[in-house]
Amino acid sequence: MSVILTERAAAEIKRIMDEQGSPDGTLVRVGVKGGGCSGFSYDFGWDTETSERDRVREFHGVRLAMDKKYDPYLDGTEIDFIDEIGRRGFAFNNPNVQKSCGCGSSFQV
Repeated sequence: MSVILTERAAAEIKRIMDEQGSPDGTLVRVGVKGGGCSGFSYDFGWDTETSERDRVREFHGVRLAMDKKYDPYLDGTEIDFIDEIGRRGFAFNNPNVQKSCGCGSSFQV
């Protein structure tokens, strides 16, 4: 898997998991789903199970899982966490994006 989770993103994920009381073994699942004004949007959430189709890696103490079918869409993507005036949240820096919408939440490859 060539999706990378930055140290800032991992720290925020750990904070959220602690705050929510997530069970041991909880991991971050990343994917792509159809929708949005540009065709695809990122799918990002919690999971406790993996399958043989998943690529699982650990970054800064956070386990990340992604189904192999999303490789063409997410190869080389860096997931970061931004905390600035006027902008706070997870950011997907995806080199495969050819076009994105104005709000930045959907994309085309």
